[in-house]
Amino acid sequence: MSDPLVILTLTRIEATHLRDLVGQFSELVTEQPTAGDPAVQRLTPDAYPDDPDASTDFRHVTRSELLGRRAHDAATVSADLDRIEKAELDEALSPVDVAIAAEHLDPWLRTLAALRLVLASRLGIASDDDAERDEEDPRVALYNWLGYRLEGLIQVAEQREDGDQD
Repeated sequence: MSDPLVILTLTRIEATHLRDLVGQFSELVTEQPTAGDPAVQRLTPDAYPDDPDASTDFRHVTRSELLGRRAHDAATVSADLDRIEKAELDEALSPVDVAIAAEHLDPWLRTLAALRLVLASRLGIASDDDAERDEEDPRVALYNWLGYRLEGLIQVAEQREDGDQD
């Protein structure tokens, strides 16, 4: 039987920053987002890019539900991060394990991927080449760090799937 928890090890400062990012993301998807916001557009893409009227109709019907699911996923991630005890400043670089229940893994994957989409839209990143050109920009470093953490969780999810098939 496989372990029902996934352990994600972060430094306490990383956990604090991730908690803040997830909070900002939650605000973005819950507080009447503007239709012209490129980040929200990336989170609710056109279903019919060649038919603007059909795309508008589809978005009108599905957007609220999709953003609601993203908010629910973000709340799940926030709840997992909120279980971490607050630390003193001198402990900021100490490691902390985030216990992620197996049923929370998909919300984590979706939330980290959505955070990257939001950052990409804000930074004008459309491809890996765009992210590589501005490696000195701390916002791009954050984008890459989220990708690193997302990749680690994807590997865990794939290992769990492989284990379930045995």
